[in-house]
Amino acid sequence: MINLTENSWPVIKTENLGKAYPLPDRTWLRVLDGINFELKTGELVAIMGVSGVGKTTFLNILGGLDRPTDGRVYFEGQDLMTKNQTEVAELRNKKIGFVFQFIYLLPEFTAVENVAIPLIIAGMDKNQALSQARKGLEEVGMDNRWNFRPAQLSGGEQQRIAVARALINEPRLLLADEPTGNLDWKTGETIIKLIVEMHRRKGLSSIIVTHNEKIARFCQKSYLMEGGNLKLFEGEQG
Repeated sequence: MINLTENSWPVIKTENLGKAYPLPDRTWLRVLDGINFELKTGELVAIMGVSGVGKTTFLNILGGLDRPTDGRVYFEGQDLMTKNQTEVAELRNKKIGFVFQFIYLLPEFTAVENVAIPLIIAGMDKNQALSQARKGLEEVGMDNRWNFRPAQLSGGEQQRIAVARALINEPRLLLADEPTGNLDWKTGETIIKLIVEMHRRKGLSSIIVTHNEKIARFCQKSYLMEGGNLKLFEGEQG
């Protein structure tokens, strides 16, 4: 249950967010430059842009996997810049789900074991975690593959398992970084439709990073990243 105090804040808000990397000649490469952005509760947003423009960097900062050079990031009103690594990791494990282009399933574990890992890390009993993971696989149509290892599954099946893993802790925020990037269009479209379905069913707030306008059309709102900043994309929304 979301209380009114929590709901009064954007899920994610950035203020003058910047990220720069030092170069060997002692200059700096500025990737993000003064981004002001809000994701409201329940929104499904796409962030578009060409490869190398900083989309993944931005997403990693929003999810607490990286820190900005300057500016602030607020998650439900909490300033992430005031938290230490342990505090950010705890918040990330409880409230943020990630789906990556490179799926990162552990090859030695079965599908159900991969999905159960976040629950076990959070302290849940292993048997209970595995039982809950089976339910998570069922939600994404993969219950009949629960005992398969990643190498025995197609790319689309692996990504379905990754979606189940991202959502197993019932996060508030879902961050998907090019989730169809390694899939053919037909399979990728199925995965995007699954993410949209889960977004609606679970009441998530979600950001999908993509270079593909077809993917962005599944979202309520799209932004274009260029020149280190974001602007609202006025293309057709589906």
